[in-house]
Parts: sequence; structure tokens; C-alpha cells
Amino acid sequence: MIRLASWIIGSLVVAALAAWMIALPGTLTLEVANYRMQPRLGAAIVMFLIVALVIIFVWSLIRRVLTAPRAMARRNREKRREQGVEALSDAIVALQAGDPARARALAREAQSRLPANAAARLLEARADLALGDMSAAREHYRALIASEKTAVAALTGLYDQARAQHRPEAALTFARKALTLAPASGWAAEAVFDDLTRRGQWAEAVAMVNAEAVSSREARAAKRRRQAVIETARAREAETSAPLSALDHALTALKLLPDFVPAALIAARIHINRGETRKAMSLLRRIWRSTGHPDIAALYAHAQPGASAIDRLKRLGEIIETPPPHRAAGMALARAAIDAYDWPLARKALEPFVGADATQGVASLMAEIEEGQSGDQGKSREWLARAVRAPRDPAWTADGLVSDEWEPISPVTGRLDAFEWKVPVALTGRAVQPAAPAGLQLPGADPALPLAPAENPT
Repeated sequence: MIRLASWIIGSLVVAALAAWMIALPGTLTLEVANYRMQPRLGAAIVMFLIVALVIIFVWSLIRRVLTAPRAMARRNREKRREQGVEALSDAIVALQAGDPARARALAREAQSRLPANAAARLLEARADLALGDMSAAREHYRALIASEKTAVAALTGLYDQARAQHRPEAALTFARKALTLAPASGWAAEAVFDDLTRRGQWAEAVAMVNAEAVSSREARAAKRRRQAVIETARAREAETSAPLSALDHALTALKLLPDFVPAALIAARIHINRGETRKAMSLLRRIWRSTGHPDIAALYAHAQPGASAIDRLKRLGEIIETPPPHRAAGMALARAAIDAYDWPLARKALEPFVGADATQGVASLMAEIEEGQSGDQGKSREWLARAVRAPRDPAWTADGLVSDEWEPISPVTGRLDAFEWKVPVALTGRAVQPAAPAGLQLPGADPALPLAPAENPT
């Protein structure tokens, strides 16, 4: 309705203007080849407008005839381009659908219609790789490296190809080249970083992590954890050869992750071996309150080298309440009480945890108590038989492997920060039975007995 009204109003305005021009007073004299015309001024203006419109119309027809071949060529190019884009999109869909043969055929069709489009050649290389035609894929990728736009994408393909062919050194070379061209390339940085950690080149690895630019809170937390794990790995490596440097690295890790048990254990061991028992005990008390980790309790009990079993039990009583608040505390207290031959205290410490959900560690300790307190071999064997069927205790576990102590990388996959304190799903490595806290110079006449792991992971 509005459009109709607008059209009517516009028509009336045009008609009014035409009538006004025709009604203008005066005449216009035109002399052409001895012909004289004297139309009225308004009629002359209308005639000029009509002649101009006719000229414009005739010129547009001539121009269209003259440019017809060029327009047809342009339409053909646009049609070929549309067909090439359609073939390229169909090739991507076919590759994602698991049909690399059709994807390669469509990529070649797209490349013939879009010769300047590098994406078609890159897609053909991907299809060759999926089909196992490594030589053809390699040729495509090497040709694409020459272009600045496609160099990183080509290196990505060469990296995937090298990994598929189990050539880790070649894959790492491609990753390093890609990282040089595009420092923000995530896959290349991850590949180079994994190689550095796998080789134990911790200084270069932490330099890479420090150079990372992060924005979100989760990314910052992940960066701090990576830094802490690497600093702990450096401390672990230098604990024997350069204890002061190892202590600096361990304390740096604790600044990043205040409750990181592996770093705290290393720092406390170094303090103890340097005679700084108070510093070690203060650190261990803080970590125990926040984690309840059994290794912390074991090291706290042995914080004074040469102490007797009774002294170790008294020291452990400083951080563990009676009754113990959780299973890890009860097992740690029971272990120390067994060493001191305080059988009633050992039994009392385990009493809340000897029900149907008793773990292997609790059952093993109860077997020691039954044999040591009353010499009852029958009850001891009953507890040992129960330990075989009991749920496992938490341990340092990574990729199905159970380790005596924390390690920075997984021996199975080489992944950084793979070890977790949790109940192992399947035991494929050695059982967790440490003879004594590592790094301590304990008296040979009174060795530390194994501590079962606690429940809460760190």
C-alpha cells in the first residue's frame, strides 16, 4: 500500500514538472542547415531530454554488442570457479566421510578448474596420505612449502606423514620448521615441547612455557602447573649433584603450586640432609594439612635422622589426631606404632577403617598387628588373604604403570605430568612398596617400613 501511494505521488510530481516546463513562457530559436525552428522553451527542453534518452539507449546497445565476448568469457570463468569451489567442498566432505579416493578425484577436478587455488592441491595431498600414497603426498607437500601462504599447512601434512611412517626425527624437524615460520602454531609448539621434556631438556622446556601468552584463567592455571612440574623435574634431577640448585627449583615449584607433593618432598629432603630440620618439618606440616599424603607423613616421621621408632611415633603424633581423620592418616600412624611395638595404638589407629571397604594396605597392616601383638598366625593369614581381594590403595600411576615415586614424564608415552595419585586400574608395573623415603640417610639398623598410599590425590 505504501509503495503504491509512493508511486502515485511520484507520478503526479513528474507530470506537474512536465506541465510546468511546457508552460514556460518564451521561445527557443534553432538554425540547422538553413532550417529554423522556434519551439516554445518548455517543448524544446522536452525534445532535448528525449533526444538524450535515445542517444543513451543506442549507446548502451552498441556497448553491449562490443563487450559481449568479454562478458561471455567472464561468465565462463565464474561458472568454472563455481564448479571448482563445489568440487572442493565435495572433496572436503568426502574426505571427512572416509572416502579418500573420491576426495582425491574431486580435489583434482577442483585443481583443474582452480589452478591458482592451493587448497585443492593441499586437499589432494591429504587424500593421498589417507590412501597411503606417501610419495605422491610428499611431492604435493614439498611443492606447497615454496608458498608462504601454504608452507605451515604443508609442514603440518609432512609432520603427520612422518608420524604415520614412525619417523620421529623427521616429524620433529618439520615441527621445528613450522614453529620458526609460525610461532603461534599450537601443534608445532606442542611437538617441540614434548620432545624437549622427553629428552629431559628442562631449561629449554621451561623457557618455552614462560614465553607462552595466555589470557583465560584456565590457561594461566595450566601454564603454572606445567612450570611447576618442570621445576620439580629439574629439582629431582639435581637433588644429589647440586642440592642448593635443586632446592631453588623445588621452592619455585611450590610458589607456583603451593600443595605440590613431589616438590615438597624434594625440598624437605634437602633441608633434612642440610641439617635444617625445622624448615623441613614446617614445610611438611603445611603440605600434610592440605593434602594428607602418606609420603609426607613418612618423611615427617624421619625428619630427624637417627631417631628411634618411639621418637618417630611421637613426632608423627604432632600432625595426626586420634582418632585419625582419614585412612591415610590412620595407616601412617599405625605404621609408626608397629615400628615402635605399640600394638594397641596401631590397632586403634586402624579401627575405623577395617570394615568391609578395608584396602590392601589396611589389611596388610592388620596382619602385622595380629602376628606381632599375639602371634596369631591364623588371624594374620586371614588378613593376608583378605588383602589379596581388597581394593587397592592410591599410588603414583601413569598410563597403567604404577611407580614407587612420582616421575615427571610417563615411561610409556613420554607425556609430561602423566603421573597421578589415584587408585590404579590395573597393575602393570611394580607394586608400590618403598623401603624408605628417598634421599634420606637413615640408620641401617632401623630401616623404614613401607607406607600404604592415601586416598586423596595431589
